[in-house]
Amino acid sequence: MSDREPPRRRVPGPARPSRPASAQRRPGPGARPARRPPAGRPGAPRVIRLGSPRPRLRMVALALTLVLLAFVVRLLQVQAVDASSYTAKAEQNRYVGQVLAAERGEITDRAGVAFATSEDAYDITADPTMFARPLLKADDGPEQAAALLAPILGQDQAALVRKLRPKDRDLRYVKLAGRQTPQVWKQIRDLRSALSAKAETDRTTLNVLAGVFSVPSSKRVYPNGDLAAGILGWVNADGKGGGGVEQQLNSTLAGKDGKIRYAQSGGRQVPTAGSTETPAVPGSDVELTIDRDIQWAAQNAITDQVEESKADRGYVIVQDTRTGEILAMANSPGFDPNDLSKARAADLGNAAVQDAYEPGSTAKVMSMAAVLEENAATPLTHVTVPNRLHRGDRLFQDDVDHATWYLTLNGVLAKSSNIGTILATGQLGKTQAQANRVLYSYLRRFGIGSHTGLGFPGETKGILAAPAKWSTSQQYTIPFGQGMSLNALQAASVYSTIANGGVRVEPTLVRGARGPDGRFTPARAPAKSRVVSQKTAKTLAQMLESVVDDEQGTGAKARIPGYRVAGKTGTANRVDPATGTYKGYTSSFAGFAPADNPRITVYCAIQNATEGSYFGGQICGPVFKKVMEFALKTLQVPPTGAKAANLPVSFTP
Repeated sequence: MSDREPPRRRVPGPARPSRPASAQRRPGPGARPARRPPAGRPGAPRVIRLGSPRPRLRMVALALTLVLLAFVVRLLQVQAVDASSYTAKAEQNRYVGQVLAAERGEITDRAGVAFATSEDAYDITADPTMFARPLLKADDGPEQAAALLAPILGQDQAALVRKLRPKDRDLRYVKLAGRQTPQVWKQIRDLRSALSAKAETDRTTLNVLAGVFSVPSSKRVYPNGDLAAGILGWVNADGKGGGGVEQQLNSTLAGKDGKIRYAQSGGRQVPTAGSTETPAVPGSDVELTIDRDIQWAAQNAITDQVEESKADRGYVIVQDTRTGEILAMANSPGFDPNDLSKARAADLGNAAVQDAYEPGSTAKVMSMAAVLEENAATPLTHVTVPNRLHRGDRLFQDDVDHATWYLTLNGVLAKSSNIGTILATGQLGKTQAQANRVLYSYLRRFGIGSHTGLGFPGETKGILAAPAKWSTSQQYTIPFGQGMSLNALQAASVYSTIANGGVRVEPTLVRGARGPDGRFTPARAPAKSRVVSQKTAKTLAQMLESVVDDEQGTGAKARIPGYRVAGKTGTANRVDPATGTYKGYTSSFAGFAPADNPRITVYCAIQNATEGSYFGGQICGPVFKKVMEFALKTLQVPPTGAKAANLPVSFTP
């Protein structure tokens, strides 16, 4: 046997269950790394090793610190370093207020045809604070803006600069130009947009128009040009009536302006910032008594005659004898209210109610009315008219030199005798002073020396002194229309009073107004007063027919075939308004038709005709005829068919 110890024999024990791979103990720190499974062994598990989170946390913390630091730096820059600059920019983002102009009402004729209307326009406005250096970073902002705007607005550049740089530095609103067309505003808007776009890419470009805005407005338009311009007037740059009906009824036509307040930025409204608005209330439409067609005929007729006679001016009135409504009121020369720059100052206004002049023989109808009403004479009363008549300190004569005339009172009117009129009115009282007082009372009843009741701007009431103040010559000249004055509408009203059976109806020019709600409100009824009896008025109408129809009458050129016409001529010495002395003549014709059933009165007057005839019957008679014929046809007034009275003009001594 050997000395070596024999090998121990392992006694097998109970077998240990094997651990799954996932349950193998993970090596701790310092342990020996496990062997990688041999490559290519299928089914061997792969171990994923996670990195430490600390580096990532450090990076996130650093990033957050940098972001917060950037915010702090920016906040310091805004609130401390650039505070004034940002304050100035913030000024562009604030609320501004503007006026919303009310739409002006229309003016129409009696049939609703527009004489004056309005179309869309814009008021060009600006905020002067937006042209100052804190916003534009330039000292010449107003100058740059004015240079761009002046040619577009057609205004003086220096004037625009003064508006954009006012003395009040806090002023937020100025109007640069009113009532500009949409095309003008489009030019400005496009130019402003172009400057704004360029400024975004080029810091050297300044949007000097950022503070220019527009406010919707309207522009007054007169579709018929100069037709009825004297009646209508015009609207001034402030949108207010500057004359005529536009001025007289401005409060009715203008309506009530509204207001709007909104936030704006850089010259543009901020839609999300909200706004407050008080809507504008449109004006009412005004309907006149004027018939456009008759107005056209009257204006053409007087314009042609004024040009032919080379006269200073002329006027025609057409009136409804029953209602007092004015159907036409024409002046020549006139003006176009669409373009006042071409109008002469002397032609503006309505001369038919603003001119005061001595009427001459057309006023004799009032003297005859007094004589008839006072029963001092009848149409057949004999009046012996000498060649000359000495009264007071003057020697009176008629327009034509003549031998002694043997006339009836009707003949005195038909032949328009001054001397015969003086003799007839002398019968109104036992003394001349008493006769003067009686005549004065009738002149006043006819409306002489008083306003017509029309209320028209600038209307004159004429001149009629109290009888106690009549001079020696006035006692005898006033009966035939010299030494007192009136306007054309007053003269027309006298004849309408006779035509209306002796009842005077206040002339009216406005029929009523239609409000924004569509309701029509008629004008107040005109005042009426009886001047003479119906009998006297009818007799006067017959006497006035002799002026036109009788061969010895002075108004033959006013005859209208088929119609009975009552009328009277007038030729008066004219007072030159420039010198205050007599120079030239006032020529006139007044009448109505049909004479036995009057419907229409026409009055014509021409001042200072310098070529051809200056007698009223010769130059105003034809105007009367043209206008009266047109009016009768337009209103479809038929002839009465009755025969004229044919009162005698003269007698055999």
